[in-house]
Amino acid sequence: MQCAGAAVASARLSEFRSARCCASGAPSGCSAAAGRRALTRDALPIQLKVACFNEYVAQSNFPTSLRAAETAIFQLICNCLKYVRASGTRDTSTPVATACTTRMQLRVASRGSTMRRNYTAIHVICAALLFALSALGATAALAQAIDPGVRQAATDNGPPPPLTGLTTDERTFFDDGLERFSSVKLVRSTSGDNSGLGPRFNSNQCSSCHLQPFVGGSSPAINPLSAVASAGGATNAVPWFIVQNGPIREARFVSDGGVHDLFVVTGRSDAPGCNIAQPVFTPAGNGLSGRGGNPNIVFRIPTPLLGAGLIEAIPESTILDNARANTLIKGLFGVSGRPNRSGNDGTITRFGWKAQNKSLLLFSGEAYNVEMGISNLLFPQERDETPACQGTGNLTPNDTATFASTTATDVLSDMEGFADFMRTLAAPAPAQPTASSEHGRALFTIVGCALCHTPALTTGPAIGNGDEGLASAALSNQQARLFSDLLLHRMGAGLADGITQGAAGPDEFRTAPLWGVGQRVFFLHDGRTSNLIQAIRFHASPGSEANLVVWNYFLLGSQDQQDLINFLRSL
Repeated sequence: MQCAGAAVASARLSEFRSARCCASGAPSGCSAAAGRRALTRDALPIQLKVACFNEYVAQSNFPTSLRAAETAIFQLICNCLKYVRASGTRDTSTPVATACTTRMQLRVASRGSTMRRNYTAIHVICAALLFALSALGATAALAQAIDPGVRQAATDNGPPPPLTGLTTDERTFFDDGLERFSSVKLVRSTSGDNSGLGPRFNSNQCSSCHLQPFVGGSSPAINPLSAVASAGGATNAVPWFIVQNGPIREARFVSDGGVHDLFVVTGRSDAPGCNIAQPVFTPAGNGLSGRGGNPNIVFRIPTPLLGAGLIEAIPESTILDNARANTLIKGLFGVSGRPNRSGNDGTITRFGWKAQNKSLLLFSGEAYNVEMGISNLLFPQERDETPACQGTGNLTPNDTATFASTTATDVLSDMEGFADFMRTLAAPAPAQPTASSEHGRALFTIVGCALCHTPALTTGPAIGNGDEGLASAALSNQQARLFSDLLLHRMGAGLADGITQGAAGPDEFRTAPLWGVGQRVFFLHDGRTSNLIQAIRFHASPGSEANLVVWNYFLLGSQDQQDLINFLRSL
């Protein structure tokens, strides 16, 4: 069997082969000296170790029988344990030893066990195997890294960048969409522009929710919704889960699954005569974490929009091909994944925390109606039809195309302008790589993160290259380095929100794209933490597909954990 890694110096490759971890997959016969050099020497690239392990799995022809595969992997991990001990490293760690010993006991106790229990055993064995092969340091189970916090960049708080390669016309529509996206909406204005807010709403401006690190991003560090609550003389109370240094949140009631807007226009000077009540969000809980309080309320924070046009431009065939790739490794890790689909035409949906929306236009129309209460061509009905509370003289939908205009951008509805802006918004720019972040990139793969957070997917061709194609050349044949497979995965009881959207069940969520994660303040669907390490920890709970991956991460040595976090903060 040949080791992968042609780019590695032959001396290092020979050294690694002499350790027998790749050559035979059974390192118990390695010499202690060769083993120590191969697995503990800093100069040996971790990528080679990963490649050798992956090649071993690919070429070992594991039996299709789960029990036979389980036995083969069990033997391999025990061989690796013998090797780690024989090599003289300081790490004869309890996690590895316990995995081997416990599994030996389970083999006796689990005869006749179900397929699910066999899978569980395999996951434990594989985690220990990766740990032993990586030889990533002593006292790994106790090691801790530190999240360095939000990465700063020269572009922070500046104008949002468009995609490169836009035509003059495309740039015109981008600028027009940005202006609409940033405008403050009113219930009623003297000119008629920007009218239609409410009667129920969460904010009065798209960019108030999508502002970190600039317009089009995610929830900012300082929450603007307290000011929105009283704008124009409104008499709203600020809900307990909206705090100054906490995330922007929308509230859903588990009982009906729908969004219950935080605020009403009652009391505003541009809504005379309106008198409707806010929803009841009490009893209160922890404002920062959102935990506790009314158990019927679950939360969502804004998703970043940077690079959204590239995500929209990824063909369904690419998503499905990626879902079918590496099935053996995914199966051993307990990772499955499936697309959410439109209930009308069956096509893959890809936007939103549960991948519930299929297009940016649909996302725009829904957000305009749900978040600001502005009815439009896609969502023409008012969410509250109280006559005295309509800001456009009871004319619905509030937002429509202006066919009398002779200027192209003026013809568009706001909803269409928002979609044009998001579609041509550039993807997040990563930081310059460092030795630490590049090592973390390799570890991102070895612990299993990349099984769901696919580093890159390619967009489709431009129109003219076939019967179908993308209208914009700037979106075509691009590497979207999104770090997501755009599939639904079960995240377990700890993250479950009890809401079903399309095929997405109560504990299923779309793999959140990680591009730009280094500049985000809040993490997970409800913004419960601003610490990346805590976000990783929250991925583990009963029933989560990420359990093994989280376990692998926390088995890394402290520096390796830090390198992986540094890699994430570089994105």
